[in-house]
Amino acid sequence: MPYMRIFVAIATLQVKIRKQEPGDASGARYLGKNSSAIAARISSLALLEPPSPTDDRARPPPLVFSSCSSVMVPPLRSGLLRQATTCLRQNRPTPVPRVSRNAAIQRLLSTLAVLEQRDGKLNMSSLASISAAQKLGGSIHGFVAGANTKQVAEEAAKVQGLEKVIYVDNAAYDKGLPENYAPLLVDNIKKGGYTHILAGHSAFGKNLMPRVSALLDVQQLSDITGIESEDTFIRPIYAGNAILTVKTADTPKIITVRGTAFDASATEGGSASIEEGVDPKAECLTEWVGEDLAKTDRPDLATAEKVVSGGRGLKSKEEFDRLIPPLADALGAAIGASRAAVDSGFADNSLQVGQTGKNVAPQLYLCAGISGAIQHLAGMKDSKVIAAINKDADAPIFQVADVGLVGDLFELVPELTEKVKA
Repeated sequence: MPYMRIFVAIATLQVKIRKQEPGDASGARYLGKNSSAIAARISSLALLEPPSPTDDRARPPPLVFSSCSSVMVPPLRSGLLRQATTCLRQNRPTPVPRVSRNAAIQRLLSTLAVLEQRDGKLNMSSLASISAAQKLGGSIHGFVAGANTKQVAEEAAKVQGLEKVIYVDNAAYDKGLPENYAPLLVDNIKKGGYTHILAGHSAFGKNLMPRVSALLDVQQLSDITGIESEDTFIRPIYAGNAILTVKTADTPKIITVRGTAFDASATEGGSASIEEGVDPKAECLTEWVGEDLAKTDRPDLATAEKVVSGGRGLKSKEEFDRLIPPLADALGAAIGASRAAVDSGFADNSLQVGQTGKNVAPQLYLCAGISGAIQHLAGMKDSKVIAAINKDADAPIFQVADVGLVGDLFELVPELTEKVKA
């Protein structure tokens, strides 16, 4: 918003204005000739309208503010007002620099990033949410709830980009049970008056955020991969074959963020304050019973820097287990699988990569026996380097692969494994 026009209008109350001749309009705007009209109205409101352009279609609408103080920024007010007063006293044109509308709006934005944690460690999708919030601008607060979360809040305070971390230490919210977590989050959203609520597009975020949007009676934006402005976002549809630009007028905006689309914020260097949040201590109808987690020494599939995946081309579970794990171990990689391989019983469902599985974006994604169905590509196309092994030279996977081997995977994979070990 052009703050300088407001300051010039205020200056007309302090200085007798002589006729102003507009100068070169390139890169600047000038106060209109009828300054007395502005002076007459400044007591009630500021009517801000630049000189009429030659092209009527280019005329911007007048900007009306009921209160000048409500849009001024304290560090700017005294300096720009003094500059405007000096120009008017010296009887010379007063240039009005263009001020980005986005810069003004960003001062009014406030984002709450919902932080997912497990065993005291922040999830990577939460760090990506903070990175996405930085693209919006404005203040960014983090929110975490569960048992012993003050220590988690202290760690989160070191993340770059956060100004404040709000925590609620209550075991009822442990494990992120959405039936209990959603009302708690809504109470803290209302207290903070946030314009945007961001969470990772993980199982936690996909379970929690629809409930939050329902309680706030607003629509949710899911799985965004880009941010164009404070109300315009980008998300993939049709398994990534089309990109949709969505504009929403809802407030607050409830959003889940694809973790692989944004770089994770640095976990060191921040100095956010820590504050205890609102806890209504309402009766929680859902109770955590337990979980049975598979133990593995390999990297987690969702966050691994290297992934080796197998598809239906391996033909059997025995061949999958004979070829894929040794290559993954040699590379220090996580193991993935296509949906076809999972449906055929070659691999566990937790290893599925794709639209209905996990989205991954490792430094290296090596796949064998995967043809490249669009559902699979949607979950791994953001990988930095894609290497594929397939006997069909026309397989769709080669259209996105950086490196390809055309041949019999039953011969190529063992040979590749030996070369990596060497």
